[in-house]
Amino acid sequence: MNIILIIIMSFFWGLLAFYSILMLAGVYYRLKKSNQDKLQLSSYPSVSILIPAHNEGIVIRDTLHAMCEIDYPGELNIYILDDSSTDNTAEISKNFQNTFSRIHYIPVPQGEPKGKSRVLNYGLTFIQTEYFLVYDADNEPKPDAVRLLVEKAVSVPNAAGAVGYVKTKNAAKNLLTQMIALEFQVFQLLMQCGRWQLFKIGSLAGTNMLLKRQAIEEIGGYDVHALAEDAELTIRLTAAGYLLPVEAEAKTWEQEPETLKTYIKQRTRWLIGNIYLLEKIFTSAKFWRKKVFHHSFQHLSIYLFFTFLLLLSHIFFFGSLLGWFEPEYTAPVLLLWFMSYIVYTLQLIGAIVVERDISPIKVFVAVIMYFTYAQLFVLLLGRSTVVYLWKKIIKKEDIAWDKTNRFKSQTEK
Repeated sequence: MNIILIIIMSFFWGLLAFYSILMLAGVYYRLKKSNQDKLQLSSYPSVSILIPAHNEGIVIRDTLHAMCEIDYPGELNIYILDDSSTDNTAEISKNFQNTFSRIHYIPVPQGEPKGKSRVLNYGLTFIQTEYFLVYDADNEPKPDAVRLLVEKAVSVPNAAGAVGYVKTKNAAKNLLTQMIALEFQVFQLLMQCGRWQLFKIGSLAGTNMLLKRQAIEEIGGYDVHALAEDAELTIRLTAAGYLLPVEAEAKTWEQEPETLKTYIKQRTRWLIGNIYLLEKIFTSAKFWRKKVFHHSFQHLSIYLFFTFLLLLSHIFFFGSLLGWFEPEYTAPVLLLWFMSYIVYTLQLIGAIVVERDISPIKVFVAVIMYFTYAQLFVLLLGRSTVVYLWKKIIKKEDIAWDKTNRFKSQTEK
């Protein structure tokens, strides 16, 4: 029992230490980046912005207003890719098209399977620009976001593009949106910056990401069966030898789920997409070579090892309280649970401090997230695994794309 416990605790603390180091490296990268001189190019390549849209009438007007304010020195065209919308998405988009020459409304032909990947593949069939940018239909990027992403991509040799920072514009709506915003600050920004600082590895975020058209065409475009198309594309680009640098100052604001029902639907789709990617990782040796190894290990550690160890730490915690273990084991198993809570919470508070957005309510949210938000992830992963096994493995069906519901826009920047 002693040996088993030591192995479990060592591996669990190793993961906690690794992600803590990533976060500290991310903090260093952010501080270093703020002291660097701004890069300017002698000429700027042509860029297309692709916005997949399906029944986005609630948010598309604010999105297109933000697109009109983008300040980019080179050629820029914006395409709304309308995937069979039945609301007023087309009407709003056509009104903007009639007023602004660089905005174009494009109806996407019917096709299967439904989803963002198929729509983006269609967009790639008619654009001729060197780079393209993907924004979700609820995004409001800063005016300088495109320029900063292009400057980053051009300045890094062998870059397939660049990845920006996604912020939550409705963070103050309720407790759930505050937790999502804090999660993004830690895992989508600081640890993303940390991976780039330490390993020169970046991960696509699904939105606010610049890509070189030639690189995407070289690897065969988007996988139309991937529900987490950003994570899947990240691994294939890395396997092909490309880099994805991080530009934390290129910011966009997006709307996050405001109800638990919407959140569960969205994250179930994300997790099913990542389980699909795990299946690819297990069945392809190329996903374990060189820098791709880090991405593959990260998926295994988050969606398999870390979740298993988190559940194990709960068993140890409650088992110790209920006297399931001998007295000599009580202290170390309690320590295992306590350390996981402390490290997780310190990471969240650290992100608040780095963003210079600290307040009593944000600290309170960080303190309770381990007991609420983190545990919900475990439940959703279990639910997603059951759905994936039943539909994909047993019934041999494609799992349908599930669009995230939108809410009336309340920009909170």
